[in-house]
Amino acid sequence: MKHLLTLADWSADEITAAVSLAIELKRKAADGLREPLLAGKFLVQVFDKPSLRTRTSFDAAMARHGGSASFMTSKEAGWVGGREKLEDVATVLGSMADAIVIRTFSQQLVADVAAAAGVPVINALTDDSHPMQALADVMTMREATGKVTGAKLVFVGDGNNVAKSLAIAAGKLGFSFTLCAPEGYAFSDATTADLKAAGVDSAVTVTADPDAAVTGADFVYTDVWTSMGQEAEKQKRLADFAGYQVDEKLMASAPERCKFLHCLPAHRGEEVTAGVIDGPQSLVFIEAENRMHTAAAVLATLIA
Repeated sequence: MKHLLTLADWSADEITAAVSLAIELKRKAADGLREPLLAGKFLVQVFDKPSLRTRTSFDAAMARHGGSASFMTSKEAGWVGGREKLEDVATVLGSMADAIVIRTFSQQLVADVAAAAGVPVINALTDDSHPMQALADVMTMREATGKVTGAKLVFVGDGNNVAKSLAIAAGKLGFSFTLCAPEGYAFSDATTADLKAAGVDSAVTVTADPDAAVTGADFVYTDVWTSMGQEAEKQKRLADFAGYQVDEKLMASAPERCKFLHCLPAHRGEEVTAGVIDGPQSLVFIEAENRMHTAAAVLATLIA
């Protein structure tokens, strides 16, 4: 049975096929055609973390293509607080749903649900990985340039779940990934080991110099400096990331063709200026919409 727990589990051909399908579905939708690829299918979403794009993208994908979806928190599902054993919850949900989407903290929890559910499980974000975001990013890159092979993507920020998933995508699809982070915020030893185990580490460069990093870049990407669960570190992070803001000056160090990406939500005035995120080089709202089309493509791949 196929799941999407991390992009490392999918081959380059599988990733490319899903992105191609997402682009096709988007094109057809623009012409007023919403194919009933998911007719009669039922999706359950279980979230530990709040969400705008993730929940809406899966709800919309199911509705637009003939299926239906249900949402609950993990507390409602019962595996938080000890009301029910995790494997019991997974088994019950799997007996009623065609797929399960989970947005949580622990990558192991997602793997444990996948082992017990008997239906495809999709990782909609963990502290370790964010494959759905990376798929939407790859789709956006392909729409902007026609291809991703040979492109240079620079991620200015810490080595978080989004950066890791993009690094995996780079290694799989033949583009380069540069992580530009201050000392102490690059990829952890565990992430570095995972990238090596996935055979994608050769696509990855790490540097602490933003101006040098964006030289020749086709895409500059950033994320919030303080993610969910890191609120106690906010002031330290603000200080440590001073000098790593994606502003007009940094974008000017990149070629004119360079586009700006951000997974959102954004903190204007912190990791990015309003002039960049709301400017002509920004693709962030196209990128956000593409979450819906890639969700539909992944669902169609797994359960249609």
